[in-house]
Amino acid sequence: MEKEFYEKINNWDFSMIKREDENLTNWDMIDLLKREVNEESHVLDLGTAGGEKVLKYYPDCYVLGTDYSKEMIKTANKNLEKSGKKKIKFRIMDNLKMDVDDESFDCVTARHTVTDPKQIFKKLKHGGLLLIRGVDKMDCYELKRVYGKGQGFNDETPISVIDYLNVLDAGFKDVELVPIHVREFYKTKDDLMALLMKTPILDDFQNKKLDLSKIDEYVKTHTYEKGILLIRRYYGISARKE
Repeated sequence: MEKEFYEKINNWDFSMIKREDENLTNWDMIDLLKREVNEESHVLDLGTAGGEKVLKYYPDCYVLGTDYSKEMIKTANKNLEKSGKKKIKFRIMDNLKMDVDDESFDCVTARHTVTDPKQIFKKLKHGGLLLIRGVDKMDCYELKRVYGKGQGFNDETPISVIDYLNVLDAGFKDVELVPIHVREFYKTKDDLMALLMKTPILDDFQNKKLDLSKIDEYVKTHTYEKGILLIRRYYGISARKE
C-alpha cells in the first residue's frame, strides 16, 4: 500500500505549501552530513523521492539517490536535468534489496523511509556514518486523534525505537537516537490540505474516504496568529561503522 501511495504522488516537493516552522530541536541531518563529507566523498541517499532535498541541500560530493518508486525516480531525473549538477545520480532501488557494492559509501542517509541497517552496514566503508530521519508515532497526534487513525497511530512500539534497536543489532557503534520536535504553522486550510495530500499522515485521505468536516473542526480549534498549528514529531539516528 505504501509503494502504491508514493507511485501516485510521484512528487515530494513541498515548496508551494506556505508555512512557517519553529524547530525545537537542533538535530539537523544536513548539518551532520556537511561535517562528514568532502568533495570526494560518496553518499547514498535512501528514499530520495523526487530528489529535491539532495539537489537543494546536500553538499558538493558524489551522491547516489535511490527510491523504490519508478515515478519518484522519473521526477528526480527531471529535476536533476534542470539542475545541471554532474556528481548526482538517481535510480530505482528497493531499500530492503540493496544492489550497490559493499563498502562503497562514506555516508548513507535515509529520510522518512524503511531501512535494513544490516544491509546498510555492509555498504558503508569502515568509519562510515549512517544518518536516519523518520516520522514517529506521536507525529500530528492531535489530528490523528480526531480521526482515531493515521500513520503509526496503533503502533505498540514506536518506529523510532524499532529503528534504534535494529541499528544497534546491525553492529553500529556510537548510536544516538534524538527526538525532533517541530511546530508547523500553515497559512491556510488549503496549505494544510496540500500537505495531507502529499503524505500518509492520515490513512485514505487521498481516496476521499475521510470526513473532511473534522478537518474544519481541527482548523477552527488550532488556528493562531502565525497560522494553523500542526505539531510534528520526528526522530534522528546517527551511527558509525568502525
